[in-house]
Amino acid sequence: QVQLVESGGGLVQPGGSLRLSCAASGSIFSIYAMGWYRQAPGKQRELVAAITSGGSTNYADSVKGRFTISRDNAKNTMYLQMNSLKPEDTAVYYCNVVIRPYGSNWTPFGSWGQGTQVTVSS
Repeated sequence: QVQLVESGGGLVQPGGSLRLSCAASGSIFSIYAMGWYRQAPGKQRELVAAITSGGSTNYADSVKGRFTISRDNAKNTMYLQMNSLKPEDTAVYYCNVVIRPYGSNWTPFGSWGQGTQVTVSS
């Protein structure tokens, strides 16, 4: 399976920006749909954004217009550009391979890594 390492998190003020990276091992990264998830303390892990192997994207309503998911298959890397950050965006962010079985929503398929902490606070 693809091994994934998240990076780029940190502490930012409300309204600020961060760019998260997800580095994948292997030369077959390009065939997978990928997603960014986040989990705040005491809350359920949720899908933030997903991108297919062909580059089509989907976003949670809470981040539409603020976050942009992208991928660079030549570098085996996926990104999440986060703008206009809000305190409620504070969470640990994870990347994963995602699948969408017929009749279902995007579902994580790979193993979870350590994630990267994003804290939005003044």
